[in-house]
Amino acid sequence: MTTTQSTKEKRERAVLVTVEMRGHESWPIEDRALELKRLTESCGVDIVETEICRRKAPNAGLFIGKGKVQELVEIIEETGADVVIFNNDLSPSQQKNLEEILTIRVIDRTQLILDIFARRATSNEGKVQVELAQLVYLLPRLSRMWEHLSRQYAGVGMKGPGEKQLEIDRRRISHRITSLKRELKEITNHRNLQRTQREKFSMLTIALIGYTNSGKSTLFNAFTDSSVKVKDQLFSTLDPTVRKMLLPNNQVVLLSDTVGFLHELPHHLVESFKATLEEVVNADILFHIIDMSGHLASEQNAAVQEVLNDLGVQDKPVFTVLNKADKVPGDLERYSIKRPFPEAVVISALKGEGLAELKDLIVDFVQKDMEDIEIILPHKHYKVAKEIREKGNVEKEEYGDEGLFIKAMVPTKVKYAILKKLRSNVGTKKRQSPRNK
Repeated sequence: MTTTQSTKEKRERAVLVTVEMRGHESWPIEDRALELKRLTESCGVDIVETEICRRKAPNAGLFIGKGKVQELVEIIEETGADVVIFNNDLSPSQQKNLEEILTIRVIDRTQLILDIFARRATSNEGKVQVELAQLVYLLPRLSRMWEHLSRQYAGVGMKGPGEKQLEIDRRRISHRITSLKRELKEITNHRNLQRTQREKFSMLTIALIGYTNSGKSTLFNAFTDSSVKVKDQLFSTLDPTVRKMLLPNNQVVLLSDTVGFLHELPHHLVESFKATLEEVVNADILFHIIDMSGHLASEQNAAVQEVLNDLGVQDKPVFTVLNKADKVPGDLERYSIKRPFPEAVVISALKGEGLAELKDLIVDFVQKDMEDIEIILPHKHYKVAKEIREKGNVEKEEYGDEGLFIKAMVPTKVKYAILKKLRSNVGTKKRQSPRNK
């Protein structure tokens, strides 16, 4: 008799713990517990138990009370859980103390988010940012990881007799953090150089921002005929994607899909991922996508505004877009949800509803920053004609002995970039056709 053995990796089992500190939480505890559940599921972990508790203040040593810790011990024994995940940030000492009592791994919200980021990062830049954030998080927690190593190391290559493994690892991680920061700076400088080159004839740029799983990638695909991965999960998109988008007036703009934001996103994560979020910082317009099918539209809006403030871009032009209208059954309910967002456009990116109105909004915005240009392009500069056709609205084109006459409306910054480039070769004229000369 032949027996087969499954090679499928065993899924971890988790106990989730959400703690509410009375008077300090902006979201209902049930909604915070649900978000923790979705974050955990994004990591492919099975949830065996969910615990909710309320406290006036955190316990200095354990974060939660001793009674609740004992309850967790019993739950772990009954379920065979592998890990306890807290929906709060724990101090290194709290994490260490809990692990000693529970005898299994304990991780907090930040560590869970970092794990998701590590799974989703695909670009070199994304991987560097994730590793940097993980090491910054890990450094103050090394003592609990290496406490069991009491051996002393000495000899050639060591700082001196009696140095512990903990000290060696701290030094290695500190060096790695310095190296990653240097690498990230080089990546950022290289991209800034590329951006400077593009800005000579730059297109209008639009960044899609919003709470994670609000439907940004679905809208991005609908606008650009792309195939960015779309899943009904948190942080399905980590690395930014930029594509060209054709407007109804045949003008081309750049559209970027960015990483989703999160309620109380830890500040050092925002710092670590600022390079990725530069697409938001450098965009001309922000489209804030809000999931109108849930009941936390206002709360998620506030969470996004907090991150925008951290990035210093709160004064950019922002268009609010209420997405997933196909999941809201009636006009009355849609009206009720839209009331706090009177200027918002209601769409369903999945069904294509409202997308034409959204594109018209972009066209209207672009037209406000357009200027006339009438120019004769010598034959050797016909590439500039392509730039004008792509970035503006051409009203007239005529070929003549001196070159190509173009009359068009183009963005102001494009107009002056063209005039600067052609200043020594091209003459501008008012309404005059070369063939009439």
